[in-house]
Amino acid sequence: MSDAEAFERCVAVGGLAVFPADTVYGLACDPENRFAVERLYLLKRRDTDKPSAVMFFDLELALWALPELGERLREALRRLLPGSVTVLVPNPAGRFALACGADREKLGLRVPSVPRLTGVRRPVLQSSANRAGGADPRRVSEVPELIRSAVDLVIDGGELPGTPSTVVDLTAFEETGRWEVIRAGAVSQDVLAGALDWQYHFDPAAYLEMMRSELPDYDLLQDRLASVSGGGAQRILELGTGTGVTAARLLDRHRDASLVGVDTSEEMLAVARSVLPAERVSLRVGRLEDELPAGPFDLVASALCIHHLDAVEKRDLFGRVRAILAPGGRFVIADVIEPVDPDDARIPLTPGFDKPSPLRLQLEWLADAGFEADASWVEGDLAVMVATLPG
Repeated sequence: MSDAEAFERCVAVGGLAVFPADTVYGLACDPENRFAVERLYLLKRRDTDKPSAVMFFDLELALWALPELGERLREALRRLLPGSVTVLVPNPAGRFALACGADREKLGLRVPSVPRLTGVRRPVLQSSANRAGGADPRRVSEVPELIRSAVDLVIDGGELPGTPSTVVDLTAFEETGRWEVIRAGAVSQDVLAGALDWQYHFDPAAYLEMMRSELPDYDLLQDRLASVSGGGAQRILELGTGTGVTAARLLDRHRDASLVGVDTSEEMLAVARSVLPAERVSLRVGRLEDELPAGPFDLVASALCIHHLDAVEKRDLFGRVRAILAPGGRFVIADVIEPVDPDDARIPLTPGFDKPSPLRLQLEWLADAGFEADASWVEGDLAVMVATLPG
């Protein structure tokens, strides 16, 4: 039996388990089993009025279990998790009441990255595997003997980082964008800011001015993308439409084309709707990681958007774009890259939000996806790539 199977079975029958999280060793039980929860609290000598977090091992399961969470907060959680963060979220439905302590309007949520527990679908109430106020254990041997002997399962994951999760209050995030670190921990303030401030970093009204200030070659980059997009496209998909700057150039070049635009920000798309021809454009809120609009498309374009994906996500996106392109279709990307010479980096980046990759690797990933790809323009840490699907 695998560790994941043993863990899930232990929790399902009301047992307690010591397990390796991505930070320190934790103590877990069924969050809906009052006897198990009381036993965990008693073993830790923890006051039952004090809250514990509910941990999921799959983010989408966590989001499914908390349907009341707003879209803005959900997007923030997708950017933060999985990770070494405990987030406090609003809990108007009073879910997982036994974990909430004295305040059922607020819920602590954890989604760690624990490969040996991949596949666990059951949520658990979890707390560090120590007595209340004790040191956080980074090895099984540091878990108090009384706890190890009293629980029903101990999973030894070797030595862990030893720094507990960062606790972030997101209870007001949906309405105001406000967030607050309640306990410093494994995830830094800069990484949190990159994940949480991105939606409020861009004021749609000032976006164009800001981009031209931060990217002196902004208009040149846009012109280069449009110029390599070919001609005569009938159906265009734009990834990261923003306020419609790129879309306007593409529609002007491809006079008979219709365009589907995707962006994570409804506020930005509202600006785009006000300046783009409604009869030629369909705009929708979505993420690059989500299922792409149904093809086939003659042209897929993206400007200053794909660098927000990590390497694995970029490779996955390139494969999904190939699947919706018509034979002979073209995929054009104008974006920030990781330059060969670090001294060529000029574009200000936000840690945790901006994740540029080397040009060489991106061209390799495009080729692996089935494209004939090359760079048509490179200037410092900016590049325009053209990937063509053989006809």
